[in-house]
Amino acid sequence: MNLQKIIKLVAAIVGVISIFFLVRIIGAGDEALETDPALQDSIVSPFMYIAYIILGVMVFLVLVFSIKHMFTNAATLKKTLTNVGAFLALALIAYFGFATGVETPLRDGEVLSAGDSQLVGAGLYLFYFLVFIAVGIMLFTGIKKMVK
Repeated sequence: MNLQKIIKLVAAIVGVISIFFLVRIIGAGDEALETDPALQDSIVSPFMYIAYIILGVMVFLVLVFSIKHMFTNAATLKKTLTNVGAFLALALIAYFGFATGVETPLRDGEVLSAGDSQLVGAGLYLFYFLVFIAVGIMLFTGIKKMVK
């Protein structure tokens, strides 16, 4: 049995199980599910766990095959490491060069530490840098196409 047949079989089994839980959810009704925690645990929770498991498996497979492809192709590995390095450099510039940390009282009475405040600021600056770079690249390529 090849991998494609196994994947189709697993997908069919998961689909049948999901349909079973969906029919149970629809049959129970909205009001009963909202008011009865035991019903939620017996009907909705397994449906959610199946979704979590499928999401986890898919993320794992995407990571494994992406990393496998990256290491089997030297040009892809070099480009990926260059991009990751550029991103880390930009993140370090945002953290050490622009963000400042100030202790800040929050609405719920807790206090945001100076380090956490600096992380938030660095994240915002990094976001601004990335937006600026993306808009600049879009403008550059748009103008370049218009000139041609």
